[in-house]
Amino acid sequence: MPPFLHKSNFLFRTIYPEFWWKISDAAEPTIYLTFDDGPIPNVTEFVLEQLDKFAAQATFFCIGDNVRKYRDILLKVLEAGHMIGNHTFNHLNGWQTDDARYVDNIRQCQQELNFDTALFRPPYGRIKKSQVPLVMESHSVIMWDVLTGDFDRSQPADVCLRKSIQYTEPGSIVLFHDSLKAWPVMSYVLPRFLAHFAERGYSFRAIPQPAYAGF
Repeated sequence: MPPFLHKSNFLFRTIYPEFWWKISDAAEPTIYLTFDDGPIPNVTEFVLEQLDKFAAQATFFCIGDNVRKYRDILLKVLEAGHMIGNHTFNHLNGWQTDDARYVDNIRQCQQELNFDTALFRPPYGRIKKSQVPLVMESHSVIMWDVLTGDFDRSQPADVCLRKSIQYTEPGSIVLFHDSLKAWPVMSYVLPRFLAHFAERGYSFRAIPQPAYAGF
């Protein structure tokens, strides 16, 4: 058994109903693809190529330090019409980080992005109750409905694909990673995942920006 749940836990949804888990307001069957941990040379560019083949839009939750190192890749993401979100500057685990440092790290990432986004995803999905109101002063917390598990190299790529397809439904926010760790599995799963749902009439959209003062 993999050390994660492919489908987001009902209990977590109940504890944090203010977080975004699914988006079920589209007139046609829609999937909201998201990619965490980039931008990374070659890997993020591969993702962009695959998305372009299916006229798919997605949301990239970026690590600020990667943006600092690879701003040219971030610009490619934006130029292709995708959305970006904040994933902290140093990929911090909220459970292991004091509130002041956590919020400051998010602010540091926001400055590095230099883009008005009100989307935030906590690394590992871990955020303290005390951190939530501080973050939500300026951002919506975007979680996921389906975790592909592309980061888990103990899970065969074909199993990752099968499980990701099995649990995805209209309105699902699906989490992939554009990271070196996920690359061996993600590079197999993503093209086949896109093809499967495109053949069934699904569209792929970026997560819409919520309205916040200053954005």
